Amino acid sequence: MPGAARIGISGWTYAPWRGVFYPAGLRHADELAYAATRLSSIELNGSFYSLQRPASWERWRDATPEGFVLAVKGPRYVTHLLRLRGARSALANFFASGVLTLGPKLGPLLWQLPPRFAFDAEAFEAFCAHLPQSTASALELARGHEERMTGRVALRIDEDRPLRHAIEVRDPSWDDPLMLDTLRRHGIACVLADTAGRYPVLDEHTAAFRYLRLHGDEELYTSGYDPPALDGWAERIRPWLAAGQDVYAYFDNDVKVRAPFDAMALAARLR
Repeated sequence: MPGAARIGISGWTYAPWRGVFYPAGLRHADELAYAATRLSSIELNGSFYSLQRPASWERWRDATPEGFVLAVKGPRYVTHLLRLRGARSALANFFASGVLTLGPKLGPLLWQLPPRFAFDAEAFEAFCAHLPQSTASALELARGHEERMTGRVALRIDEDRPLRHAIEVRDPSWDDPLMLDTLRRHGIACVLADTAGRYPVLDEHTAAFRYLRLHGDEELYTSGYDPPALDGWAERIRPWLAAGQDVYAYFDNDVKVRAPFDAMALAARLR
């Protein structure tokens, strides 16, 4: 069976998009619902900056149609401050915060590592071993949340589903066979990131799905993808879909309002 292609954008709240992608006069509160009518997935990145509340997760779930998928960016507290070490309590707090209430709309969890963070095989193995592989195991982990979370947790799932995780690296030291072997053993995707040459490009098959982040091919977060570039990405993705791999691709070139239009153009090529 062919894989499914989920082509979307990284975040949806950008003032320059109003009156360009979003119709003039559209309420800020309705932007997610509008974007979800034109795309099949969105990467939710507010969770990277701070723990969200259960009511927010429920609002995002309810604003999107049936079959829509929200990829979720893991907290920078885990990736940038703890640098993956001793992260069990932080992971418990994250999964207790309400992310599991997304139910069938919960897509892959993205863990973006910082630049100048060198690969440490032992620490990385321990982190990957802590990542829950199902919503039931995530719920069990969430029950160990810190006391300070009391009163703003959601400890429930509608059913047990597999969880997918993806790692985006930004230091050349991670281009290491040990890192890739760890990802394969844990079924975690290695993110293929297009960053205008700034960060490593790792095109590696380490899981049952692929995860792409398209930040701009000439200027980070700014340049758009012209038709030949989009044709190239479509040609790259088609064999993965034919092999039964699901593909999640998110455009993060948001500065000049290119991301949503590039995402729709790539999705059209893959239909």
